[in-house]
Amino acid sequence: MDTALYTVCAVAGWIAVGYMVRLQRRHPSRARRAICVGLGAFAAGITAAIPPIATAIDQASGLPNLAKVISHGCALTISANAEIMLLHLALPPTKAAARARVWVWVTGLAFLVMAGLFAYTLGYDDPVLLTVEYATDPVVTAYLLIFLMLGFFAYCYDITRLCWGFAKICGRPWLRRGLRITAVGAAFALLYSTNKIVYLIAYWAGYQPTGERQIAAVLVTIGALLITIGLTMPAWGPTLRITRRWEDFRSYRRLEPLWRDLIAALPELELDSALRRPLTAVRDIDYALTRRVAEIRDGRLALRPYSDVGVTALAEQFAEQAGLTTRERQAAVEATHLACALRRHGSGLVAATPHPADELHRPDDGYAGEVAWLTLVTDAYAHSPVVAQTLAATDKLTTGDAHR
Repeated sequence: MDTALYTVCAVAGWIAVGYMVRLQRRHPSRARRAICVGLGAFAAGITAAIPPIATAIDQASGLPNLAKVISHGCALTISANAEIMLLHLALPPTKAAARARVWVWVTGLAFLVMAGLFAYTLGYDDPVLLTVEYATDPVVTAYLLIFLMLGFFAYCYDITRLCWGFAKICGRPWLRRGLRITAVGAAFALLYSTNKIVYLIAYWAGYQPTGERQIAAVLVTIGALLITIGLTMPAWGPTLRITRRWEDFRSYRRLEPLWRDLIAALPELELDSALRRPLTAVRDIDYALTRRVAEIRDGRLALRPYSDVGVTALAEQFAEQAGLTTRERQAAVEATHLACALRRHGSGLVAATPHPADELHRPDDGYAGEVAWLTLVTDAYAHSPVVAQTLAATDKLTTGDAHR
């Protein structure tokens, strides 16, 4: 069974390597380079772990366990590079590079110690295998503990934590999904390590449990496939037309609360009322979403005379009290400006000091970034307490004296 499972992993790994290397050549980045190195190490390591290939490597070299040492070194490499990728996503470049160097040194030194322990076992009169069945030997135990504690517990715990935490604040849907899948895969890698350690303790206690290889093969296959899918998903996910159309439709629906209020106040902005019908929008969702985004932006500009610059300070204050992140705070402030401007427009009260047009937030990533940003603003407009609190605090602006 382990031969079939490892073969599936190896094939998937080499396909992923080819895809990501081609993408790295077209659009190079440090994070993607780390993914390429990690996936290459994974594909090579899992290939060397396929039992017939592992046997051939050991026989050709005359060194028992050489294939296993190669596989373990590759496992450390993929864990380290997954960590480096996440560091470059989550931290400023200088800080990420500094922490990445620390992980590279720690990993390199750990593998050197493992290689030394492996070399020591070559002098035994009776050969041993670097598996839990031989873990009653102190050298084998030390080798396995270094590999399991660093390669899986230390790395995979951190990878799970970083992926899941970063996914919560990530604005790109496919990156968010990929991070979560990677986190689940790393959790299976933790189970793999736990399984190994439980069996190691059992052998030290004098028991002879069976089934460890089969359990390990299943866990490492699930974990490896999930991590491979998760790391590559941000690259290939957006190219899937069906899922892209579904994402566009979801964005179209999420923009409705803000769009509906803007069109009610400024009906001249709506150029194609047929798009109000869901089936019509679904048939040409690209056009429908583009129109909705354009009409929201047009509404934002049309309401600028009613958007008071003084709203910013109040909204910022309430956003800080709510403990929002920087991006959430920006979205809440813009949503608040829109809500206050709509109320002023309904009352016919222009702002004493209109909000400058050049301070309108312009997201990165082109049209996709624009859609992601406006959905975040709409969510804040519909649900954020910052909007309600600021509206209440500025209520006197719509009832007192105003400039017409």
